[in-house]
Order: sequence, then C-alpha cells, then structure tokens
Amino acid sequence: MSSMSDLQTLRRATEFLDYETDTVQKFVAEAVGDATTEAEKAVRLYYAVRDGINYEVYATKLSREALRASSIARAGLGFCVHKSILYAAAVRAVGIPSRLVYADVRNHLASERLKNMVGGEVFHHGLVSVHLGGQWLRVTPVFNGLLCRLYGMAPLEFDGTSDSVHHPFDERGGTQMEFLKDYGAYDDVPFDLLLERMRAKHPRMFADRDSVAGSGSLADEAPTRATAV
Repeated sequence: MSSMSDLQTLRRATEFLDYETDTVQKFVAEAVGDATTEAEKAVRLYYAVRDGINYEVYATKLSREALRASSIARAGLGFCVHKSILYAAAVRAVGIPSRLVYADVRNHLASERLKNMVGGEVFHHGLVSVHLGGQWLRVTPVFNGLLCRLYGMAPLEFDGTSDSVHHPFDERGGTQMEFLKDYGAYDDVPFDLLLERMRAKHPRMFADRDSVAGSGSLADEAPTRATAV
C-alpha cells in the first residue's frame, strides 16, 4: 500500500512528465472539459491520448527532449513509450498519482515490415499505472481506434475502475496481448535504462542513437487499408 507521502510524490512534475508546461496544460484542459471526478478525468484523458495522439513507430524520436510529455503533445504522434509518458503526465496534472510501467509483450498489431524491424512479435512495451479509487490500475492508452479497425482488432477500452491491459487481437476479443516479462514501475522515464533495453531487444529498430528507422505510416501498411472506410 502506498503512503500519502508516496502518492504526493507521484503527483509531481518531473523532467519527462512536464505537465506544468503550457502545451500539456492545454492538452489536459481540452481533454478533461467539464469532468469532475478523478475517474472521469482519467477516462477522458485516456481517450484523448489513445485517439488524439497518432500511433506511429517509423522515424519517431527517442531523445531526452522527444520523450518529454510536452514534446509528445506537440508532435501529436508516437508509439507506446511516447503515449504512456503523455498519459502519465496528464493524469498527474489533475492530481492523480501515476507511474510508468515497462514489459515485454507479444503484440499482433504490426505490419510485416514492423515485425521485421523489431525482430518478431515481441515488443518492449510501455503502459501506465494510475492510483484511482484507492487502488492501482494499469492503463494502456496506446493503439488508437482507427488503427485497430485497420488491423481488424477491437480497441482497448478503459472505464476508470479496472485495468486496461490485455489488448484483444481480434474484433471478438477472443485472443489477447500476452505479457511475457514485467520490468516494474518507475516514477519517471528511466531514460538510459529504457534505451539500453530497446537497443538490446530491437537493434534494427534504430536509425541512429535516438531515432527509429523507417519512414511512412503503420496505418498505410494495414492489411485492411484498401477496404477501410
């Protein structure tokens, strides 16, 4: 159980969860609107990040500057690592304690080119732990609704009362994302450790020290793109 002092620490702005910046404050205000409870705010912020920040891997940046929440909100795109950082910062901005969580997962939302680049279907994955209603919930505001439809998957939802973790691989939700290894939760982005892990697990993913290789769009490589409305 977390103490009050621990929870207060997990509401603070940090180098990467820089929610005191005008960019993040604007993102939060537009997302939260007239929500009053912590759960309502957390849910609205979830969908703002999930669907308002485009999920993209190719040519994204992984520098210290690029992994700040303000940079992610300004860019309007990123993959799980970026989107989880923005969500963790956004919920702290409305007083909800949060931590960043990292794990290895088997993920089927990927084109053949992306799987070749990362070395298969196992990805180093970022998500968020938030403290709501007296409990810690794990939340994954990552794969936006449109991208899920293009890949024939049901989007992952969040209701503010239970975990949002096991992303379904199909529209019926019969198969789910498989978690293979949990690296735990962090108060801020463990920048050097995170990049070290990603380079070790996905060496072909990097174009240079802090940029992902490739160009184009993951959405354009979706198998159902040609028939999507």
